[in-house]
Amino acid sequence: MYAVIKTGGKQYRVTEGQRLDVERVGGPEDDLSFTPVLVVDGADTLATPSRLAGARVTARVVGEAKGPKIVGFTYKSKANERRRWGHRQKYSTIEITAISKG
Repeated sequence: MYAVIKTGGKQYRVTEGQRLDVERVGGPEDDLSFTPVLVVDGADTLATPSRLAGARVTARVVGEAKGPKIVGFTYKSKANERRRWGHRQKYSTIEITAISKG
């Protein structure tokens, strides 16, 4: 059985016991609950809002991680305009504990 969940503006295909990095959610050792977008269990597929009403995906936060450093530089010639900027995204590592069809 697998499910598709939505968090942080992105969708992820998950199975029980899987670990994945998502944009930062909650604190350490928090239990999370997601409403799935799709649940597939063998030949049975739940995709409509009425069938997904009771479906839940539960997870727990097991750690935090940082993404790669992104460095940018903007420059305009003849205007003495230079700007250097950087960004490093923070992620939460979550472990999927259960998928229920409701």
